[in-house]
Amino acid sequence: MKAPSLYILALLLTTATAFAQKKSIADQKMNSFITNLMSKMTLDEKIGQLNLLTGGEATTGSVVSTGVETKIKNGQVGGIFSLTTPARIRKAQEIAVNHTRLKIPIIFGQDVIHGYKTTFPIPLALSSTWDMEMIRKTARIAAIEATADGLNWTFSPMVDISRDPRWGRISEGSGEDTFLGSQIAKAMVKGYQGDDLSKYNTMMACVKHFALYGAAESGRDYNTTDMSLDRMYNEYLPPYKAALDAGAGSIMTSFNDINGVPATANKWLMTDLLRKEWGFKGFVVTDYTAVNELTDHGLGDLQKVSALSLNAGVDMDMVGEGFLTTLKKSVEQGKVKQQRIDEACRLVLEAKYKLGLFEDPFRYCDEERAKTEILKPEHLAFARQVAAESFVLLKNENHTLPLKKTGTIALIGPLANTGANMPGTWSVNSDLANTKSLLEGMKAAAGNEVKILHSLGSNLLSDAAYQERATMFGRTIPRDNRPEQEVIDEALNLAKQADVVVAALGESSEMSGEASSRTDLEIPEVQKRLLQALLKTGKPVVLVLFTGRPLTLKWEDEHVPAILNVWFGGTETANAIPDVLFGAVNPSGKLTATFPQNVGQIPLYYAHKNTGRPLAEGKWFSKFRSNYLDVSNEPLYPFGYGLSYTTFAYNNLKLSKNSFKPGESITVSIEVKNTGNTAGKEAVQLYIRDLEGSSTRPVKELKGFQKISLNAGESKTISFKISEEDLKFYNTALKFIAEPGDFNIYIGGNSRDVLTEKFTLVK
Repeated sequence: MKAPSLYILALLLTTATAFAQKKSIADQKMNSFITNLMSKMTLDEKIGQLNLLTGGEATTGSVVSTGVETKIKNGQVGGIFSLTTPARIRKAQEIAVNHTRLKIPIIFGQDVIHGYKTTFPIPLALSSTWDMEMIRKTARIAAIEATADGLNWTFSPMVDISRDPRWGRISEGSGEDTFLGSQIAKAMVKGYQGDDLSKYNTMMACVKHFALYGAAESGRDYNTTDMSLDRMYNEYLPPYKAALDAGAGSIMTSFNDINGVPATANKWLMTDLLRKEWGFKGFVVTDYTAVNELTDHGLGDLQKVSALSLNAGVDMDMVGEGFLTTLKKSVEQGKVKQQRIDEACRLVLEAKYKLGLFEDPFRYCDEERAKTEILKPEHLAFARQVAAESFVLLKNENHTLPLKKTGTIALIGPLANTGANMPGTWSVNSDLANTKSLLEGMKAAAGNEVKILHSLGSNLLSDAAYQERATMFGRTIPRDNRPEQEVIDEALNLAKQADVVVAALGESSEMSGEASSRTDLEIPEVQKRLLQALLKTGKPVVLVLFTGRPLTLKWEDEHVPAILNVWFGGTETANAIPDVLFGAVNPSGKLTATFPQNVGQIPLYYAHKNTGRPLAEGKWFSKFRSNYLDVSNEPLYPFGYGLSYTTFAYNNLKLSKNSFKPGESITVSIEVKNTGNTAGKEAVQLYIRDLEGSSTRPVKELKGFQKISLNAGESKTISFKISEEDLKFYNTALKFIAEPGDFNIYIGGNSRDVLTEKFTLVK
């Protein structure tokens, strides 16, 4: 047995050594090339590489928006975003490589957030699949399509942890959990970048927003962030680091301030932490006009804040042109060192080199690929599968779902007949005009066997001005300006003719996302009045809930028989929802953000600290304990929660041993059985609690999960390995350590309903 083991070890060492040598040779070649190029560059040309502009999407005349062509010819543009198609990008690139002194190519970026033309569910929904390979593949397909359309850089993944659903951009991230968020961050980066950035169908990832953006005060976008280093290092920073450790080539600054200094001018964040502590070798780009906005933060005029930003460690200025117009003057005045500009320029050039742009500036400009690799049938089929697996069944009383393909269904609500809202927020590349509505999808799925009746039922919002704000960017939902009761009565007449009512209610796609913060997280009142009226008909009602964030659904949970949260599922939403409603797909999504009972509980998340006066489990109110007078501490739906058309039983939680030392590990196993009558998928979740530490520790922390498939009646034993590494945290000295002592382990189908055992780390 020893010989094969030694042989394999030797083979692995040889392979690793060969890979390291190959990488070293490649790095030397790149460094030599860039050093030679930079030796020829003027200061103006170096500063030009730090300038990122938006190209617009001109359809006639100029290739790009006014003035950009001239800047390209003058060597004043390092990158362009918001310009697509191989033909347009080729023309812009030709200006750079044929009409500039040094022929330096441009990098082309875009907000490819949850798919390109084939749009997948919004990121919060994607995270609800708990399927890392599926998530990686969505990014892989996005990269294939985007690069086929000329792009090579994506402003994704967004890895901001958020525990405040008032913040609109919670829809663009992976929820509240550090561990899950880190796993998703790695999967997305690997999907975009693959194993070789120079390949024609991979693109550079840009991790955002660095840092702590999801913790904006009061859930208001762009607002101040303030937190302790303990919380920062243990809860908010790990997903950024995970994405960078996975090889992400760039990172984007956040809009908020941190310890009183905005991220875009924060040297501790961009240099001390990112470069020195984490060893990041890629380049840093600002968010849209973030340098200019430092003036409104109160840090000085454009020249001053541009110098502050560059000196802090920023390498590229998005849109604001402060670097372009002021840095040379700052060098002349001694406020910026030439060396710092050289460092930033080198990092931008390295990114272009790694993308293969110096070898072939037009490698992403293949018009044949654009014709054959975008919206491929297999991409759409996969998008349909992903959407269905992202949906979360929140309630299913008396087996209301799945629906039978017989009789009459009344499909009612403002979200029932709007294809443009189905892709969700930040789907800038989606073909909204040709995206099917739920009504179209239901009719196609039902065929001739089911009669589908449809009515608007209510406006999205009673306030017309609010509805206009909530349906921007082509996501319009027509309003019915008749008296509200008349619109409801029309819907009730249809409901009375039906066997079951499907109510398509909730948010429009633009009620979440950037600059879409909300203080009221209930379903809009005008929609709720419709829902109440539908329930009074006595017909079974299924609430198909559209949302980009956790909502407060206490009344709905108490009164509606079935609630299916479909988020916004992307291009194939209209087909995926009927797949689940009619039972072709058994829902398996699990929440990655806690749903509160009301907004007064926010922030509400499972991995909270215990306090010195914790409320006893199962209690509501106890004087001089940490609780409320008017509502329990419990969420409406906990983290990790999601029902199925079948049921799962957890039994026989076992540990291979009750204690272990550093360098050792224990194996935890549990038996999971499908106790229902249909096949289904279950996300098995493992949590740990450190019972005694040098600083306060959360009551539970996710440390592992596996998504499994079980046929009816089938059982599987699921195993997890726990080592010292899984028990580490940053102590008060910011040392990443595991402390000896007792730990609880919990396994279950969500963070609340778990089986428990205990083990000890011995030192």
